[in-house]
Amino acid sequence: MDAPVSLLLVEDDLKAATLLVERFRSQGLEVAHAANGELGLAAAQATPFDVLVVDRMMPKLNGVDMVTQLRAGGIQTPVLFLSGLGEVEDRVEGFTAGGDDYLVKPYAFAELQARVMALAKRQASPPETILQLGDLTLDVVARRATRGGAELALNPREFTLLEYLLRQKNQTVTRTMLLENVWNYRADMQTNVVDVHISRLRAKLDKGFDTPLLHTLRGQGFVLKEATT
Repeated sequence: MDAPVSLLLVEDDLKAATLLVERFRSQGLEVAHAANGELGLAAAQATPFDVLVVDRMMPKLNGVDMVTQLRAGGIQTPVLFLSGLGEVEDRVEGFTAGGDDYLVKPYAFAELQARVMALAKRQASPPETILQLGDLTLDVVARRATRGGAELALNPREFTLLEYLLRQKNQTVTRTMLLENVWNYRADMQTNVVDVHISRLRAKLDKGFDTPLLHTLRGQGFVLKEATT
């Protein structure tokens, strides 16, 4: 059995922190809480967590300065910033400090959980070059995808999209996550580019097969998996 994901939540709002800790633990994660940046810095330096979820605006030491100090000390634990500051320059400052992801408040817990699990999965092992799900195989080096032995004619964007979905297989990914990781957009955008490409990819991936692999989760995003239950 895989070890549960270990998470450090650095959040000064006790009510919000208590709710998040309870919800993460209900999903099987091991969670520790630090009430300010100084305590968060000390905890992250003392314990090897899988992921850090850090509120940006905190007393004593803000989240950006906390992560800057962690990175300067050689600690590379993935960091997801939570913040009410959502302008492009705010996000850029977070990423420049060493953040790996940035989620603007208010947010849906399902998206926060999906982002945390994506960071934890990325941290767990080096990137594979042969990705598989059932009868679907993607060779990252050869840039070749097949299903049931038949080659899929994917354009470069569809290949990148499928690669990301395969690396997050069985996990929900949101439209925003796809925009950020496949299209490299760092701000929320009103665009249907994700839905258009998902539709095209699904047509190539699932057409002619009894078992669909690419599923839309209404109000949440998408998941690549063998079963719908």
